[in-house]
Amino acid sequence: MPLPSDHSTPAPLSIPSASYPATTKQAAGHIDGILTDVTSTCFSDKILVTITQSGRLAQWIHVPLEASNATATDQYLPSATSEDSLLPMSHLTPRTLLGASNSERETIGQLYAAQIASFVANKNPDEKRTVIVGLGLEKADANRENFYDVVDLVRKCL
Repeated sequence: MPLPSDHSTPAPLSIPSASYPATTKQAAGHIDGILTDVTSTCFSDKILVTITQSGRLAQWIHVPLEASNATATDQYLPSATSEDSLLPMSHLTPRTLLGASNSERETIGQLYAAQIASFVANKNPDEKRTVIVGLGLEKADANRENFYDVVDLVRKCL
């Protein structure tokens, strides 16, 4: 028995309007004597930031900006001092997707990702896209000056 055919016109698809191609920005600088390239690409649903040295990408981390465990009180806290504004937002939860050969590298990568995501959220409080960070630093060290130099380079791209 043949199946009944439905000749009705299907409902039109609702496709969000997004600019194409995705917006991409780049910056480069020497950090601890090593050429460091930063690229940010803003898609309609994600913000991708890559930080590479010597062309490597060894670790991928994602940070949802709209976290289910974010407290409603965060929005009512007094504005941060300049020193506190350097700290990542407490409700952000970076998660390593790929890479991180040891716990030190994973911790440092998550610190970078949380700081970058905090900058994105502070720049635009209504931002809800997930931030994905691709990290390929030659050395996984916690040198404060290098950390600030990398974050400053990323800020130039966002």
